[in-house]
Amino acid sequence: MEQKISLLIMNHEIKRPISQNEIEQFDHDGVILLKEMFDSEWISSLSQGLDKNIELPSNRSRIWDRDENGRTMFYDAQAWQKITEYQNFIFNSPAAAIAGKLMNSSQINFYFDAVFVRSPGSQFATPWHQDEPYWSVEGYNTCTIWMPLVTVKRENALAFVPGSHRFDSTFFQFNFGSLNPDKIKDVDETNFDGITDVEFPDIAADPEKYGVVSWDMNPGDCIAFNSRIMHGGSGKLDEDTELRVFTSKWIGDDVFIKFRECGMDPDHSEVMTKQGLKPGDRPGTELYPEINFS
Repeated sequence: MEQKISLLIMNHEIKRPISQNEIEQFDHDGVILLKEMFDSEWISSLSQGLDKNIELPSNRSRIWDRDENGRTMFYDAQAWQKITEYQNFIFNSPAAAIAGKLMNSSQINFYFDAVFVRSPGSQFATPWHQDEPYWSVEGYNTCTIWMPLVTVKRENALAFVPGSHRFDSTFFQFNFGSLNPDKIKDVDETNFDGITDVEFPDIAADPEKYGVVSWDMNPGDCIAFNSRIMHGGSGKLDEDTELRVFTSKWIGDDVFIKFRECGMDPDHSEVMTKQGLKPGDRPGTELYPEINFS
């Protein structure tokens, strides 16, 4: 697959070294803002890919919110195999190196991509949650690169509770499959009944209590975060403001496949099984390619 990707003139290497302080902050807080890590060419290319993705969504796509004015929140995941611009980014951008260095990992695999597009004026806010409880893998060494393709105000950006990736409790998580105003059949769903009775904290009611952080961001900036950190928000846009975000998910040394009783979203169990992968295995094959980085 890598040979089919047309290389573009963009920064393939990290534009500046990841410092030891940044590695320690990522480990301690579970999240870090990195400014000006991607050239404008990467933003332009991903924007073109996102336009294609919206026109030709994958079978995992759906609208999370559609209000009375027709404003929507579009979501899609694991579309990279048919979007050349996404493939180019995964194999040739600095993203893998950024994630690998922050995780201090000797091996890194691409897990999946996800995109989020909010119409101008959308008031939908992402429910607070953690990512790993939904995933078909488990492990501490994970890193999501969250990249806005447009300028984002702090109040519209994704927000985080620093340090919450180290909480011991298993929290009851929101069922994102319920966000389906178009009633699409067979969407991935989760149900944490019987898994845990620990309610998820009401972070939105008292963000100061939880030390919530978010940032103003420009295209080229990114947020890197651990899949166990609590995060949410990113809504209530101005009438002339849209939100377009590309994310890439990366897994490091200690991550292994786990199929969850509560369900998974996105559920990779079927495609993993077809690839000959089973619980306890290290994700690999062409679906979860190992990316060399230095």
